[in-house]
Amino acid sequence: MSARALKAAFPLTLPVMAGYLFLGLGFGVLLHQAGYGAPWALLMSAGIYAGAMQYAAIGLLVSGAGLAQAALLTLLVNARHLFYGLSMARRYAGAGRWKPYLAFALTDETYALLSLTKVPPDIPEARFYAAVSLLNQLYWVAGSLLGALLGQWLPLDLRGIEFSMPALFVVMLVEQSRVKAARASALLGLALSLLCLLALGPGGFTLPALLGITGLLLLKPRLGTRESAP
Repeated sequence: MSARALKAAFPLTLPVMAGYLFLGLGFGVLLHQAGYGAPWALLMSAGIYAGAMQYAAIGLLVSGAGLAQAALLTLLVNARHLFYGLSMARRYAGAGRWKPYLAFALTDETYALLSLTKVPPDIPEARFYAAVSLLNQLYWVAGSLLGALLGQWLPLDLRGIEFSMPALFVVMLVEQSRVKAARASALLGLALSLLCLLALGPGGFTLPALLGITGLLLLKPRLGTRESAP
């Protein structure tokens, strides 16, 4: 990892840092309240690195859930990453030794950030992607560890903190709408998500919407090529 790649990636990851530090803090506090200390927070955030699933894992640990139940819940919670992986496969094709880590570190926010950002011309793509992914994970690890440590001494009230992630995505959507080439994709995703929400309700629209958006975006370049053909 080069210092130049980290320096270029750092300003772009500041919005993610704000969200990850606070949400990681909440996870660390809840994990401590469940009877698991800072080493567990560090281990889970470094080795699992899945925000929603880590919150769910606290309940699994407390209830003594079995391996099959944990595996099924993990699949349901993180199935959306299958679609992210499909859309990032082309970008990561030449990542070389960084590819396993990039696949592991592809969170919602990292995916959104890499989709919005152009790689600086003087930095290899794989190093830039890795720098963004690494910084985002470090923010999450730092927040989780800090929360587990502060949970020992401070009675923190974290009600409403979950709003920081939706707010982050709203900011990213606004930024994407400013890029003329990305407006059609943003509006397409928004329209399809609203359609699935109205048809399936809040509890069942996410995966169908992701599947539909991914399929349409994969078809979009082909449709554009056909339309431009003589």
